[in-house]
Amino acid sequence: MNGKEKYPHLFEPIQIGSIVAKNRIVFEPTAISCGNADGSISELDILQYTEIARGGYGIISMGGVTPDSKTGRVTVTGIIADDDNYIPGLTRLARSIHKYGALAIPQIQHPGRQCPMPKYSIMSTNDTVVKLPWSAGREVVYASAQEKDPDKPVRGMTTEEVLEQIDLWSEAAFRCMQAEMDGVYLHAAHGYLMSAFMSPYLNRRIDRFGGSFENRMRFPLAVIKEIHNKCGDDFPVIVRYSANEWVPGGIDTEESKKISVALEEGGAAAVDLSQCIQETPGAGFDPMHYKEGWTLYSSEAVKPLVNIPVIISHALRNPEFCDKVIAEGRTDMIGMCRQALADPYWPVKTQLGKEKKIRKCISCLTGCWQESLMSRKEIACAINPMCGNLDLYKMDKKKASRPIKVAIVGGGPAGMEAARWATLRGHKPTIFEKSDELGGAILGCCLVPEKQEKMKWYADWLRNEMKDLGVDIRMSHVPSVDELKEYEIILNATGAVSYVPEVSGQKERVIPFEEAIACPKSTCEFYPEGSDRKNRKLGEKVIIWGDHYAAADMVAFLGAAGKDVTVVTDRDEFGSSVEVIHMYVLRKRMAQGDAEALSSKPYKYPVKVMQGSSIAEIHDREVVVVDKLLNRHKIEVDDIVSCYTKPNTEMVDVLNETGLPVITVGDAKSPRNVHSAVKEGATFACKLDPNILMNSNGETVDDLPIDVQKELGF
Repeated sequence: MNGKEKYPHLFEPIQIGSIVAKNRIVFEPTAISCGNADGSISELDILQYTEIARGGYGIISMGGVTPDSKTGRVTVTGIIADDDNYIPGLTRLARSIHKYGALAIPQIQHPGRQCPMPKYSIMSTNDTVVKLPWSAGREVVYASAQEKDPDKPVRGMTTEEVLEQIDLWSEAAFRCMQAEMDGVYLHAAHGYLMSAFMSPYLNRRIDRFGGSFENRMRFPLAVIKEIHNKCGDDFPVIVRYSANEWVPGGIDTEESKKISVALEEGGAAAVDLSQCIQETPGAGFDPMHYKEGWTLYSSEAVKPLVNIPVIISHALRNPEFCDKVIAEGRTDMIGMCRQALADPYWPVKTQLGKEKKIRKCISCLTGCWQESLMSRKEIACAINPMCGNLDLYKMDKKKASRPIKVAIVGGGPAGMEAARWATLRGHKPTIFEKSDELGGAILGCCLVPEKQEKMKWYADWLRNEMKDLGVDIRMSHVPSVDELKEYEIILNATGAVSYVPEVSGQKERVIPFEEAIACPKSTCEFYPEGSDRKNRKLGEKVIIWGDHYAAADMVAFLGAAGKDVTVVTDRDEFGSSVEVIHMYVLRKRMAQGDAEALSSKPYKYPVKVMQGSSIAEIHDREVVVVDKLLNRHKIEVDDIVSCYTKPNTEMVDVLNETGLPVITVGDAKSPRNVHSAVKEGATFACKLDPNILMNSNGETVDDLPIDVQKELGF
């Protein structure tokens, strides 16, 4: 049975105002920040959105299109539509999307109080001060700053400025219509400008745009009306708003019902229900802790009250589930954002019954937020190295002119991603994995409650790819120099290892985190046959010594297991290098609470954190910790787990002895995260060329000019 027969509701057309979407799958408005510096459409904009259209999404919405770049750009290189000179580029984008049958519907958005550009003189509904460290518009913090989470002042708009914004939003919509777009989205969620007008929590105005429900709805309804005045009543306007802000006095489900009815009466062609404002980022970004379908309560409340399509999103991954909720009448359409970045071909894979080939988004937020938009960079994806990467996007289409024998030492995410792309390009890679299971650092997530399901998705996807592609894999095998000499190039993807810093006393008592969090789940499809792997059992009082992802994962594992945990880190802030939204949730759990919309069992003990500190002495049941003021603290402890990591150099001498080119990637280069490992593994494989040249920096060189090839004897 093909996917269209198996999932008939997903692939059923739907009327949205005057237009028809060919299926029920929406690429949610997503600001990818890939535009040119002047806000015009770039080559990467067209490549990224067109790739998603090619994958079969019924609606493609380009997020973050600003109607007024002078007072607010959503990202530093986001799309602008505040002047006619942007129309040609927008037209090229619309035509590129239309080529694959999708509707092109840009989202008009003013960031308001969360504006990253300009940095200052930011305007919103009213004078306020914001402190939103996870926002792209957060205050700039320099390394020497004493205050790591400073306030950022925002000024209230005058009534005249509000009226001007109504005109500017409608003008931007008119330009989108001229550019052959099929309609527009309005961003009224997450605390941005229109959202702030609608929110009883954020809106403190005392003029006709604040106060009562009618007054708070005046701005969005005026924008819809003015768009129809300029574009015609048949030009569809979809409004995406937060159906629950998760703050006392904010929009809740009852208010959301009233909003949806008011929007329909005001001319909206559809409503798209999101969650949160920036004060409650867990529900908006929904990291790994949030389960599929958790937002359906909001569409179930709204759908019986309106006669326009209702779109729901957040953490939707599985075709069967998505088709089922449409069939049950719980929503009309399903929206995807990060899933489309992780796998632009989700719809077509589903349609063809290739569900196992879908690369499910793991909700890690590293590529698509922490290391891209929040850092004022172009979009990326931790598990899809092509996302937002123009160089790799162009490289990956090239087949090798001659197969190269490649030795890949290490079967973690970097090694497997390299093997995947090398095989697809026609090369012959062999993976040498020292342990009895592929997965590398991902295997350390198996016991972390919030990570175990989604990280396993990616580990299993990679391992199935290795199987389907027929990659030569040597398990439980450390290659010798003679073995490696049979290859033409070596990839060192041996990852990182834990270590124990210098300390007085019983250093041998310290347990490597790899042993404490080793996966013992013998029911897993990929669990090595005959293995008796077990994780180290720990006492009740445990010190986690170190930081980064290893320490954060140990806190989540041991806290949920009922241990009395103390973190000792030499950094000024625990988890400062860990993705910020995951740390937001973890900190709440460390305090025996939870983030909005979550209801996990509270930790038995609050987690204590000693920042700017280190262990100086280790004794039988006690350690001495020295803080940054050189105060000494004696702490009773049963076990100590080291989460300090460094590149694994165990194989370096062997690899160098071969005399072959050696490239090091991932944590073997520097301990970071899955995003870095996957990107570097893919880059290595996409650069592989029969004429291997290592430059003076020890990196492979590709695409040599033909005159240089001749000069170098290639």
